[in-house]
Amino acid sequence: MERDVTVRLPGPLYEAALRLARQRDETLGRVIREALAAEIGRQRNGAKSPNRADEQLLGPLRVLLAADLAEARSWDDLRTRLRDKGFALHPAGGGLALHSHPDGTRLCKASELGQSYVTLMRRFGRPFPGHPHRRLAEPILPPVPRQEEDDFDVIDREPFRER
Repeated sequence: MERDVTVRLPGPLYEAALRLARQRDETLGRVIREALAAEIGRQRNGAKSPNRADEQLLGPLRVLLAADLAEARSWDDLRTRLRDKGFALHPAGGGLALHSHPDGTRLCKASELGQSYVTLMRRFGRPFPGHPHRRLAEPILPPVPRQEEDDFDVIDREPFRER
């Protein structure tokens, strides 16, 4: 017995799933049914659900975001580029995760898109704003140079006089 079900998907996930269905020459419904059946099968077999995103959904996300991830020049630039496409980065453990924006659905790890947190930190020269694990940056980023003090003092023997 089949039943009709309405599923609401965040825009970016819907677009990625639709591209996947087109690549497979299948309906979106079939792609969703197969993904759900695979997850139920894993649960029945006692397998842990993978912490990685579905590789078939990652491909379209990589293509969609590759230029933005490669061309961004700062964390703010990257955040703006991603938000314009309906995504946002959030701290996740010792790295970052990509979420749909504004609803916040977690989609994948940033490293699964080919840009690890370490790579981005090195490129931007600082940790992700607000990341709770700031200590992760210490071995990765060069230390901030201390400003050297002048090796001489100026002593003015004449008191300042207004003219």
